[in-house]
Amino acid sequence: MILCRVIGNSVATVKHPCFDGKSVMVVQPVRADGKSALGKSFLSVDAVQAGVGDLVLCAREGNTARQILGKDTDPLHSVILAVVDDIDRA
Repeated sequence: MILCRVIGNSVATVKHPCFDGKSVMVVQPVRADGKSALGKSFLSVDAVQAGVGDLVLCAREGNTARQILGKDTDPLHSVILAVVDDIDRA
C-alpha cells in the first residue's frame, strides 16, 4: 500500500464503461510525515468517498482493484482503500 494525498479530481467526457458511477482522483504519494511528496502523482479509483486534501492509502495493483471493485474492472490498476485519520510514528 502507498500513503498518498488526494490532490484533485479527474473529469472525462469519454470513458470505459467500468468507470461509470466511480470517482477517479489524482493522488500524490507522500512520505510518512503526510506532507513531503514522494514520486509522481497518479490516478486512483475512489472506493471510500475520499476528498481533495485527504490522506489516503492506495493499492497500485490491478488484482487488488478487481477484488475491491468487482470483476468487470479490467482497466483499473489503482484503488483508494482507506482514509487515514492520524499517523503515529513511534
